[in-house]
Amino acid sequence: MDHTIRQLTPGDAPLLEALLTMFGEAFGEPDTYNDARPSRAYLARLLARDTFIAVAALDGETVVGGIASYVLDKFEQERSEVYIYDLAVAETHRRRGIATAMIREIQRLAAERGAWVIFVQADHGDDPAIALYSKLSEREDVLHFDIPGG
Repeated sequence: MDHTIRQLTPGDAPLLEALLTMFGEAFGEPDTYNDARPSRAYLARLLARDTFIAVAALDGETVVGGIASYVLDKFEQERSEVYIYDLAVAETHRRRGIATAMIREIQRLAAERGAWVIFVQADHGDDPAIALYSKLSEREDVLHFDIPGG
């Protein structure tokens, strides 16, 4: 294996910045991930929260993959869930097991927090993501709606 998987900590804000750049490239949305980028201090505070988990895949010092996820405390029972918000691997490093290794690390971190499930969404037509998530989980067909705020 030519990569290292690790959770980012508050001192890793520069790596989270690199992860944002990689997400923009991987998703073909550089403006979304770069034009209004949060300050390094904001990213460090985010990484310090118990409700945010970021995992990076590193090839040496270079970020080649990552997951940004949120821990959601439930109200109906004393438990939590982890939502994988973004997951990507740089095109040059795909098909090497990096995404699976990152999800395994999220599973480990979620278990440490007592989370009972991890959930993730995939878009219709994103066959690689659907195949990855299908091999690791049980599929549910749901509808997703974006309701504008404020």
